[in-house]
Amino acid sequence: MSEQLTSIAVLLAIFLIGTLRSINLGALALVASFAVGSGVMGWETPEVLAGFPAELFVILVGVTYLFAIARNNGTVEWLVQAAVRAVGGRVAAIPWVMFTISCVLVSLGAVSPAAVAIIAPVGMTFAVRYGINPLLMGLMVVHGSAAGNFSPIGVLGVVTNGVVDTSGLAADPIVLFLANLVFNVLLGAGIYFGLGGRQLLAAGRNGARASGGDTHSTGGQRPPGTTGPNAATAVATQPALDHDDALPLDRHRIVTLASMAALVVGALIFDLDVGLMSLSAAVLLTLLAPATAKEAVGQINWGVVLLVCGIVTYVGLMQEIGTVGYLGDAISQVDAPLLAALLICYIGAIVSAFASTTGILGALIPLAVPLLATGQVSAIGLVAALSISSSVVDSSPFSTNGAMVVANAPKEQQPMVYKQLMKWGFGLVLVAPIVSWASLTVAAG
Repeated sequence: MSEQLTSIAVLLAIFLIGTLRSINLGALALVASFAVGSGVMGWETPEVLAGFPAELFVILVGVTYLFAIARNNGTVEWLVQAAVRAVGGRVAAIPWVMFTISCVLVSLGAVSPAAVAIIAPVGMTFAVRYGINPLLMGLMVVHGSAAGNFSPIGVLGVVTNGVVDTSGLAADPIVLFLANLVFNVLLGAGIYFGLGGRQLLAAGRNGARASGGDTHSTGGQRPPGTTGPNAATAVATQPALDHDDALPLDRHRIVTLASMAALVVGALIFDLDVGLMSLSAAVLLTLLAPATAKEAVGQINWGVVLLVCGIVTYVGLMQEIGTVGYLGDAISQVDAPLLAALLICYIGAIVSAFASTTGILGALIPLAVPLLATGQVSAIGLVAALSISSSVVDSSPFSTNGAMVVANAPKEQQPMVYKQLMKWGFGLVLVAPIVSWASLTVAAG
């Protein structure tokens, strides 16, 4: 068996063992990296761990550390109250507000993980406070960011259009952007109405208006029974906000808000690393107020960090071995160009669920050139279908965006959110390629 086929078989074994036994998939993946890298390839340790996602590790730790401090000192609760007042108490509108903000940030040039890292902690805290399904809120944030991915001035749009130009293909940045935007808006609508949006709207029509919350009567926690997609009835029964109960902006909250604002400015304008900035802000806040940050490190979900970093390390090893190129070359030999185009979309979806979307597009778009030379496949249709297939699966808990949602979900709900995100992510791996291929490649051909 070749090294490429061996790496695929080991990946399948990782998921099989992880499903049958309660073993962290990340730990299994790191052991598999060691076994395949050292035992099969004869690599030294630095080569085995070359795919370890150091940047992703810092982002996961830094952002969750910072927002743990922000939760402990009441800053996130203050933001939740402000968000509710800004939409007139209409909780039903908040998921779409989070979707839109994420989309705009990415469209204007923020990388998708940076936008999700900024928005997800606030959105998930809001979901907990008002009993909104955390899966609904998390997916709206992720797919909002995905909707802006291929803006002509966005990072992924610039990279993808550049690869298309370099490959000598006909590019149409506007069609690419709009096709991806519409796809994700439709997904957002399905997510919203399928995971509790109808109940939230019904509560609004019945005259219910949530407010910033009564932190005295609830102790800053959601009332009993306010979890899941049917939680809108509980939202309707929450006490109205007495402005005397609104949290004040004390010195610690002002400094925390300033740190979060600096995080946004640094990421979007100066292209600074989100993880390192978050760690810097967390250390600063710890120095200023050690008491509020005392338990923050313990609130980082190290299991999620191990899970994601381990899987990404193994997929990086597979890419280094040449598994993706091996599959792409095999597909390029398929006599039916449209079928080959569908298979390339599936490779993009499967690999991108674990690895860099930018990297996989850079690798697969050039592989499509021989297919397009036949004249039977539309260039922009295939590029758009491949781009959508490779980016919407970022909601997988093994990608940065999905991992941020899991890490910021309430600790007691993280296993549920992880399992549901895995089902959703792998559902998209199966469905997104065929739908985007049929609507953009086949129709355009």
